[in-house]
Order: sequence, then structure tokens, then C-alpha cells
Amino acid sequence: MEQRIRPRTQQSRNSRRAYIKRKRRQDLTIKATIFIVLIASVIGGAFLIKKFGPSKDVVNVDKYYGIKKENQLAITIDNEVVGAKGMLYDGKPYVEYAVVRDYLNKRFYLDVNENILLYTLSTGTVRVDVGSKDYTLQKETKSKDYVILKIEGNEAYIALDFVQEYTNISFELYEEPDRVMIVSDWGETTVATVKKKTQLREEANVKSAIITDTSKRKEVTIISEDGRWKKIRTEDGYVGYIKSNCLKNQKKITISREFKEQKYSNISKDYTINLAWHVVGSSSANNTVLETIANTKGLTTISPTWFAVKNTSGDIRSFASSQYVNYAHQSDIEVWALVKDFDGGIGSKEETLKLLSKTSNRENLVNQLISAALKHDIDGINVDFENVSKECGEHYLQFLRELSLKCRQNEIVLSVANPVPSYYSTQYDLKEQGEVVDYVIIMGYDEHHKGSPESGPVASLAFVENGIKEALKDVPAEKLINAIPFYTRLWKEVEKTEEELAEQEGTDAAEYPYNVTSQTYGMSKIHVAINNAGAQIVVDETTGQNYAEWEADGATYKVWLEDEEALEAKLKLMKKYKLAGVASWRLGFESSSAWELILKYVN
Repeated sequence: MEQRIRPRTQQSRNSRRAYIKRKRRQDLTIKATIFIVLIASVIGGAFLIKKFGPSKDVVNVDKYYGIKKENQLAITIDNEVVGAKGMLYDGKPYVEYAVVRDYLNKRFYLDVNENILLYTLSTGTVRVDVGSKDYTLQKETKSKDYVILKIEGNEAYIALDFVQEYTNISFELYEEPDRVMIVSDWGETTVATVKKKTQLREEANVKSAIITDTSKRKEVTIISEDGRWKKIRTEDGYVGYIKSNCLKNQKKITISREFKEQKYSNISKDYTINLAWHVVGSSSANNTVLETIANTKGLTTISPTWFAVKNTSGDIRSFASSQYVNYAHQSDIEVWALVKDFDGGIGSKEETLKLLSKTSNRENLVNQLISAALKHDIDGINVDFENVSKECGEHYLQFLRELSLKCRQNEIVLSVANPVPSYYSTQYDLKEQGEVVDYVIIMGYDEHHKGSPESGPVASLAFVENGIKEALKDVPAEKLINAIPFYTRLWKEVEKTEEELAEQEGTDAAEYPYNVTSQTYGMSKIHVAINNAGAQIVVDETTGQNYAEWEADGATYKVWLEDEEALEAKLKLMKKYKLAGVASWRLGFESSSAWELILKYVN
């Protein structure tokens, strides 16, 4: 039977069309979604790569080294990029004087007032004028095939070849950019080999900029570790970070260079030194020498305060006496005459700087001291400069080198008195003193000085011992002398009024509730003052010293005693640390029993 096909109705045709449209829209939506997902993936991937992937930014190496103009030379010293602190002249490297002094060799000394460069050896002083190829040593003129010292603008530059002659360094020049790699730190170091070509970065992360590429099989120096990174130095003077897994064969090696270090010869006594300072404020005061010596026991060395710097040109005021020296020698006592930069003409940090920062002034001072020592048969010179500022430090050290040289040539002992080592006295540079002078004296007192805003001991045992231990970090024990006080201070405290406190509000003085003054007493006289006050002596638990306190006239009086017990405790420190001896400030302040104690420890 023939099947009849029923014709589509209008409704079915509409449904069909609607279905096709929906299908098309769905297909478009799917395609659009896929496209959006793909775009999002690309964008997200790029974002993730940018956020977490390694940076491809490259450092401008001129900026890295601080190079700003032609002929500038970048400097790396050991593991530190110092910067563009050098210049190239005729293909030779020159380094700023300050870099030479601070990083390579502090004994190079530049006198900017007289435009000369000095280097003091144990046998004489090398002298170079600005712009010259010549230099002198012990009046002999020698020459180089290059200018040794150049001035450009406000900077002085020393030829690195010349520096190397007197300094244990090696160096290598590199180009693009012009730079020099200097090695001065010899001994054990850690190295490793680069496993594969990689990047040296500024910081210890992949987002940090690239300083330079590092080649496979190159040896680098390990400076430190920072997690999965190592801070390294390349052989051509770049310092930065590299991933630890890019290195292999890490090991310790010893690097060295054949070089004969400059050594200063010194005078050394074969006995324990027992020195005391003798205050001589006039020529007539020399007449007390016999009586002064007679009151001592076991004294090996006396230091009269004869010399003071009179002016900034280096002239001295002198009370030196040949008769005094003869009397001391008859008692088998050496005379180490003291020279000071106060109480004689000059007396400020500015004046001491003006004196020592000019070579002709120093030469005048040194020559006058040596001349006086030879004239009066003086055995030694004791330097007590107490107005040396931070700015003056390098000039002061050059003065000591020059004086030391002349003293050795004339067999005169050179000793130097110093404050107790602390952050405010680093300019005295005990390490350099320990090299160039015969004896370094630490003045182990004035823990609380005359102008102190609060009362306290002159020299507590902890203060003295800490000073000795700090000094021994830089000075050999056989060269170190500890000075002790024969005096103490009687402190007077008066409570500040409300008006005074209000006026001082916001200042350092406001921290202290008392107005404080003091008087200096010798070892015997302080006991008279305590007895007259009817006070009792007790032990101060904080300092371990004998202590007295009393009230009178609306004030509180306090004293930490520098007595025989305190003296013996300090002498025991001398023995404990095997020091060269003891010095005492000053003759006339001691008790008679003090010498029995000292004799017990210096023999």
C-alpha cells in the first residue's frame, strides 16, 4: 500500500528553524568560549612568566660601576666593587689617593698643602712631587717611565704600578668597560666552577637584573651564601649572585703572592718597664729630681713633661735639663721626655690639625725633638697628643712614622700615650702604632673625667681590663704598657633646681639630676679628706672599689678610691696579660706603700 507523506505544517517548519538557530548560537558560544580560554591562557601564561620567570633586563655596566666620563677606571678590590675611583693615563691605571689609603696601604700619605706624596719606610721616606716621574729616597733621586702622582680637579691619583712596589697586591686590567681587578686579601678563600652558561644577577632572585653572563668552566670566588643563591666574584671584577646549582667543585684554596713586607725595627727592653710621669712646669722644677727619685722604688723610667708644642709651625717650648738626665742615669733610670699638644702654646683640635697636616711643620717638630734629645742625652721621647680629631688621624700617624724613623736612626726609644680604646679614639690607630713605635701606652684612667656630667670611678677594674683586652687586639703584649692613676676624684653633687631642669629640658644635661663638680686628690690626701668628714669606707659592689660617701653643706660627696687595693688589682692585670710594664700618673700623688706594691709586680 502506497505510504503517503504528510506535508510539514508551518509550525513544524518554524520549530526546525528555531532549533537550527539555537544550534548555531551554541556552536558560536562554544567557539567563543574556547577562544576566550585560549586568549586568557596566553595572557595568564605571559603574566606568570613575567611574574615568576627570570628577568631578561640587563644592567648598564657603566652605571653598575659608576662610570660617567671618558678615561674613568672602575675598581674592584677583592670582593667589593669600589666604583669608578680610578683613571687611565697612557694605558696605565691610576687610583684615587683615598682608595689607596683606605683599601690598600694606609702608609701612603698625601700632603695636599705642599702637593707631595710620602711613603715612610724603615730606612727613609719616599717623596714624590705632583706630576713628576722622579722620586727621592734618602736624598737619592730615582725615576719611573710614568708620572707617579697626578692631580685632576680636586682628586689626586697614584699610579697603581707604584703602589704595588710597596704593597702586597696584584691587579689585572680589563676593557669594555675599562676596569681593574685588584687582589689584596691573601690566604684561604673559597672557589667554585661554573657548570653551564648562566647569568650573574644584582640580587639573589631571578627577577633581578643581569649584570653579565658567566661562561661554562670559569672559576669564581664564593663570597657568601643566600639560600639557593651564592654571592660570587668573577675573575674580571664583577660581583653578584648566581644560583647554587649552576656551580660545582666548590673548594677552599690558598692564594698568595711573593712579597717582602715592610717591617719596622724596634727598641725593646729586657726588663719590665716601671715608668712614672714627672710634671715639670718650669726649668726650676727640674731641681726636684733627686728628691722625686729618692721617694720611688724600682723605677726604671722617668718621663718629665718637658716639651710642649708652642705653635702650629712645629716649634717647641722646652724645660729639658742635662743635669736632670745625669741624675737619673746615676740612679740607673732612663729619661723618656714627654711632648704634648696642650699647655704650652697650642691647645685645640684645630691647631693640632694645622700643625700635623703640613709636612714642613712636622719636619720642624721632629727635628727639634731629636735635636733636644741628642743635646741632653735623653733616652726616649713620649708623645702625649690629646687633641687629635678624626680628621687629624692620618696626619698624626704620619708624624709618628717620621718621628719613629728619626728615633731609630739615633737609638732613641719612642713611646706613645693613648686614651683607652673606644669608638671615639679610633683615629689613634693602635695597630699602626704597634708596628712603627717601640712602646704603646694605654692611659687606663679618666673613666669619669674632670668635666663628667655624673660622678664615678677614675679607673674601675672592668674599665681597665677591657681597655687592655681591646688594645691587645692590635698591639703585641711585649709592646703594651698600661698606665695607672695615683689620684682619685672627690665628687660633689648638688641637686638641680626645678628652674635648672626646665631650662635644660630637651638637652643631654636634662638626663642628669645633679650638678657635678670634682677635685683631684693624691692617694694619701684623699684619706685625710674622708677622715675629716667622718665618713666610712665601704666596698662598692658594682666596681669592686673602696668607696666613701657623705652629706655636707647641702651636697653629697662621693669618692671611689684609687688606693693600694685598687693599685694591686691593676698590677695583677699587667701580670695576667704579660704586658711590657706599667706607667703611673703622676709622681707626687702616690703613697709611700704604692712603690712596695709596684716593686712586687715588676720584679
